[in-house]
Amino acid sequence: MKPERIESFGKTRDGRETRVFHFQNDSGMHFSVTDFGGTILSLEVPDRNGIPGDVVLGFDNLADTEAFRFFYGCIVGRYGNRIAGGKFSLDGTDYSLAVNNGPNHLHGGLSGFDRQVWDAAPFSQPGAAGVVFSYLSRDMEEGYPGNLKVSVTYSLTDKGELRIDYRAETDRTTVINLTNHAFFNLKDCGLTSILDHELQLFADHFTPVDKVMIPTGEIRLVKGTPMDFSHAFPIGARIHSHDEQIVFGNGYDHNFVINPQGTGLAKAARVYEKETGRVMEVYTTEPGVQFYTGNFLQGRKPGKYGITYQNRSGFCLETQHFPDSPNKPGFPSTTLRPGEVYQSTTVYAFGIQS
Repeated sequence: MKPERIESFGKTRDGRETRVFHFQNDSGMHFSVTDFGGTILSLEVPDRNGIPGDVVLGFDNLADTEAFRFFYGCIVGRYGNRIAGGKFSLDGTDYSLAVNNGPNHLHGGLSGFDRQVWDAAPFSQPGAAGVVFSYLSRDMEEGYPGNLKVSVTYSLTDKGELRIDYRAETDRTTVINLTNHAFFNLKDCGLTSILDHELQLFADHFTPVDKVMIPTGEIRLVKGTPMDFSHAFPIGARIHSHDEQIVFGNGYDHNFVINPQGTGLAKAARVYEKETGRVMEVYTTEPGVQFYTGNFLQGRKPGKYGITYQNRSGFCLETQHFPDSPNKPGFPSTTLRPGEVYQSTTVYAFGIQS
């Protein structure tokens, strides 16, 4: 498999050139990604009749991708999700980050990894093709210590998978939590809501949050709560619950603790859309996955195909370490030290259920 084509995506507002990389596999999937933020622009997946349809939300031009920061399909870093108060300490040193989500720091700050133009190296190999994006995040960029060398590899396989491999090294102790922020709609790319999609999460616990969406530090059982997706359940069935956690998030915006499944990739989620028959399964080496139901999509700007994304037009399954881990010693550590290598893999595998 080889890149189908590479083309210009235009210049950013400050004059940086960008490109789009297009790929097609033997099972009828098409994948397009840009070096601006490592942003997934489209992912076309066949339905049960073999007709491909785009399953990710977003924009099809650079101007809107740059102007409207909804994180559609981008690489999120240096720290995905929230850090309370934009503050953390490492080895006795206090660090302050931008506060850009209420009282908290979110998704790397004002100019995170989603705002950068990454170096890109397309590749092909038997059964797969893709692109390696690389970026040097300078010491104290957005307030984070250490020169951080990052690479993110997207691979489209002939087995119907989109694989994302993350790797990073630092010359100074820092924190890191990388993810991709794709919004999915397996039916119609956001024309209608995702509330009838059936979701199963392989997670018996979640991390409850306070009213500003910071984890309390508790790891709570999902059983008996609207967070229980241990069996397949429509996303919208309990989304209007008066449960405190649903009220705080205006829907689902919570980290789920993936059940231990040995070493290597663990199954985190399965989503089924009955009208098209499309199935998406998520596998990851990460300990958590943030399930988000597009609670604040407000239709302010039409996206691809002229679709104006409304509340609940898409869902995210962001594989990750837990939110606010730098301030929660009981959570899995997100600290990266010199000489260590950060590595993480997530696979989105697509298929059909008749």
